[in-house]
Amino acid sequence: MSGVKIAPSILAADQADLKGEIRRAEEAGADMIHVDVTDGHFAPNISLGPDTVNAIRRVTRLPLDIHLMITNPEKFYEPFLSAGSDIITVHAEAASRSLLHKISKEIHKRDKKMGLALKPATSIPSWLRTETNPFDVVLILSVNPGFPGQSFMQSVLPKVRKVAKLADSGGLDVEVDGGVDQENASTIVEAGATVLVVGASIFRKGDVKSALHNMRAVTQRTRREVPA
Repeated sequence: MSGVKIAPSILAADQADLKGEIRRAEEAGADMIHVDVTDGHFAPNISLGPDTVNAIRRVTRLPLDIHLMITNPEKFYEPFLSAGSDIITVHAEAASRSLLHKISKEIHKRDKKMGLALKPATSIPSWLRTETNPFDVVLILSVNPGFPGQSFMQSVLPKVRKVAKLADSGGLDVEVDGGVDQENASTIVEAGATVLVVGASIFRKGDVKSALHNMRAVTQRTRREVPA
């Protein structure tokens, strides 16, 4: 059974020292860097743009996992791709089925990955269960979008389990984002998550290396205990 990927979210990092925070996460063994992009419309705050992603690309070799919490993603996914993104995740609530397929096709032409994100209250689209899947990742938000440090919503766990069943047959990564910490990581992995986005639980503990190592230990122990 393969290991769970850990993706530190820089939205919770020290914004005055992103370079240092990213390097500390990389040195601690992070699998990718998660970048939340918010526009003040789809989510209530404003974070960063392609120029910042381009700057991040220059300081790390880790894959960049870009979560677009924005309206009109069709206007902005390409600049983020050109800035050095490896995974672009778009919300089901922000685009039609046909538009999601179009974006996925263009992203795959660039040999990058496409993710589909779902808010906590959003059901799994029926078409995701019934057709050839154009996505590489399904990201399940376990907090309402916009701000770091929120508490994990236990109510999303049934959705994680359902998506994990789809992943078994379709090769999807199941990514959980929001309020993930050492106390709930085991339950989330047991539900079928293969990628954990971690923010405040890593960057706001004072010791990124220790916090990430502890999270890794929890996920490894849980994966050994979960039947294949």
